[in-house]
Amino acid sequence: MLNLARISDVKRQFSKLRAVTDPEFFGIERVNDIRWRMPVIKSLISGTGSLFGGAGLGAGVRVAEIVTGRPAAWATAQFLNYAPLGSVLDLEVHEIVRGNQVSQCRVICSVAGREIITVFGAFGNRNTPFEGQWANRPEVPPPHECEPRPSLAHMEGTISSRMEMLLAGSRNLDQLDGPSATGNAALWVRIKDLSDMGAAGLAIIGDFVPFGISQALGQRAGGNSLDNTLRVVKLVDTEWVLADVRIQAVQNGFGHGVVHLWADDGTLLATASQTTMVRAWREGPLT
Repeated sequence: MLNLARISDVKRQFSKLRAVTDPEFFGIERVNDIRWRMPVIKSLISGTGSLFGGAGLGAGVRVAEIVTGRPAAWATAQFLNYAPLGSVLDLEVHEIVRGNQVSQCRVICSVAGREIITVFGAFGNRNTPFEGQWANRPEVPPPHECEPRPSLAHMEGTISSRMEMLLAGSRNLDQLDGPSATGNAALWVRIKDLSDMGAAGLAIIGDFVPFGISQALGQRAGGNSLDNTLRVVKLVDTEWVLADVRIQAVQNGFGHGVVHLWADDGTLLATASQTTMVRAWREGPLT
């Protein structure tokens, strides 16, 4: 039986949400109050031929925001399997706990009944007098002074083609000639068909630890993410987002790193972190 009071509360809360990433960006279709479906089309996949991890997290965050009527504060995705091109991802939102200000959710993402991604998160805003920003943005040139990141042929038409990426503190492909001294790299990123940068969009840009691994190692290597965690700090209007990638270590076949996501005015939008299985790039065409 439908809980009319619950539905009314969701609608009231959702009306207060800042306009963030529309479901249409991901091609999400609503099935019922808690279920959604998302066809895995080419513009959502990575160079591996399957759903880009950040897009999976972003979609899970977006549907949870809609169901709860509350903005994302924190979300993490565990990547269990691949959603290949042409499949359909089913997303089912479970609001496990609904408090006065914060909801705790789980989103089960599956393909043909097989669980692919599990998203956990907290959604809501808490009004307190406490605030501050202590992270420091790296000194990098502004976007108009940076050169584009070269694109590889097998990335044409994938989610990378929906992003403009500029090398702000990173090496070009022909400059990957050995390990980085710091393990840090930076990119200016703009998602072309996204008018407002919300948590779902930041989840996509936060999935750049594999890029940072190639920069840190100074080799054509990256990897498949095992997880992606997004912690939202403050959403502000920004044309470009600086992905400030900091690789901490590569050992035993795994790479670990964090990404600080900055607005062009210096506001810290969010942080992201990942662990990846490190391997050499596959640069051939998609099959």
